[in-house]
Amino acid sequence: MDAQQLSEVERIVRAVAEREVVPRFGRLASGEIAEKAPGDLVTVADKAAEEALVERLTAVLPGSVVVGEEAVSADPGVLKALDGTAPVWIIDPIDGTHNFVAGNPRFASLVALAHHGRLLASWTYAPMLDLMATATAGGGAYVDGRRVRVGTAPSGLRHLDVCASQPRWWTPEQRAQFNSLCGHGVSLCFLDTSGLEYIELAAGRRTAMVLTWEHPWDHAAGLLLHAEAGGVTTAADGTPFRLSGGNAMPFVAAPSAACAARLHAALGGV
Repeated sequence: MDAQQLSEVERIVRAVAEREVVPRFGRLASGEIAEKAPGDLVTVADKAAEEALVERLTAVLPGSVVVGEEAVSADPGVLKALDGTAPVWIIDPIDGTHNFVAGNPRFASLVALAHHGRLLASWTYAPMLDLMATATAGGGAYVDGRRVRVGTAPSGLRHLDVCASQPRWWTPEQRAQFNSLCGHGVSLCFLDTSGLEYIELAAGRRTAMVLTWEHPWDHAAGLLLHAEAGGVTTAADGTPFRLSGGNAMPFVAAPSAACAARLHAALGGV
């Protein structure tokens, strides 16, 4: 994609959020909210925003296809597009739907473009916070137009600030892994939206994250942002994170390979 197309995508992401998401913030009726699974909410705003993004993004890049959270929820076979030959838009229309429903402005629209499993560009837009983060492969990571870099990791794990998924989503095995990690003295907190936490990581305000799920729409935009800010992401077996799935979990996002390895070792992995 050229600079004009990249700018057009940013305009689309902003416009769709302003038209389909913002007017519904704090105004949803009970019939406009549903559960896809216990604790996993979806609203009319999620669906409308995804439909609008699909229409407009595929027009920007003819021949491209889309893997969107709501489309995959309706048909898991949509995920196969990640292994195809066409460029793929990876979309989470509202990351942090639970916050959106509760009237909390900590939510974002996540869009990434990938081809042959390689991330090429990403956009993270939090409309109620007026926050936009962008990244392009080889072009750097930016938050509100300012280039950002990951922070410097300390040499050990004691007091290392680590953000993790909410404990209610942990399996018994993952709980044991986090118990092991906490035994090394890390400072553990819990994320409420992956997109906004990836921004904190890329901007050096957070040091590391440990993630226990691999849905590509939750991670794609943030993974490129983090990588272009100088960060490293590895699965539990030490391999890079794969968009198409099958990653050894949990995976770690850290400012350096050495820091990632220390975290995996503390979790009981490689």
